Amino acid sequence: MPKQPKIYYLSYEDVTNDNILQNNIYPNMSNNYYWSDDWSEEFYIALAYSGFISTTYDTKEGLVLLPEMQFDYALLDFEDLHISKKVKKLLNQNSYTFSLNERFDELLEKLDSYHKYNWVKGKYITLLKKLMVYKGKGIDFQLISVELGCKQSKELIAGELGYIIGSTYTSLSGFSSKQKEYNNYGGLQLVLLARYLEKEGFAFWNMGHTHMQYKQKLGAKIYCRKDFLKRWIGARDKKLITTNKLHVNLNLDII
Repeated sequence: MPKQPKIYYLSYEDVTNDNILQNNIYPNMSNNYYWSDDWSEEFYIALAYSGFISTTYDTKEGLVLLPEMQFDYALLDFEDLHISKKVKKLLNQNSYTFSLNERFDELLEKLDSYHKYNWVKGKYITLLKKLMVYKGKGIDFQLISVELGCKQSKELIAGELGYIIGSTYTSLSGFSSKQKEYNNYGGLQLVLLARYLEKEGFAFWNMGHTHMQYKQKLGAKIYCRKDFLKRWIGARDKKLITTNKLHVNLNLDII
């Protein structure tokens, strides 16, 4: 069996040291996962700013943060967005509500019930709740919850967690209802979010891991780590022209 690469400990000093990033972490194509027991908002934001996407991992000593510098990334440029016929049909129906940061706690509950293994838990949830109200200076970071509801029943039927850095948006985790009556509403949520991000002037959508087919069906393309970082570093410090990031205008000219 091939030997598994060692998972190294990562500190705030590591991810804020450009020399370490450029010479030790970014070019290291043997390692993608690291670990840490630092649950501070500042560390999480520094990781995100550097291109890591952080999840969690259960150890004998407890839950640890698992930052990943992925080998490749799925990025959606909005001109490549593909809308299926079934989603187009839903867009023309007045059957849903679309909101940001209005149902955060409910979204966390939905993620837990939807995923067989839900890595959004414990200390990570505590951290997310702190990040939702974080007012630190420096990096332009904002956590958001994306929510698609049924207009009639008021039920939350699809949604996701993610964060904004500069002119980039990165997905963390999401869900969509498994009820037959809500088929394709997960796709609807993705399209509405993509159109919102485009309307607000985002550079691209970082969808993370590349192995989930729905991302490429939506129009995302795969970038190796090196090419991802070129685009990421160029966009993470570019502030959006709008000053009203969380205002949702449903008149998105979808079709």
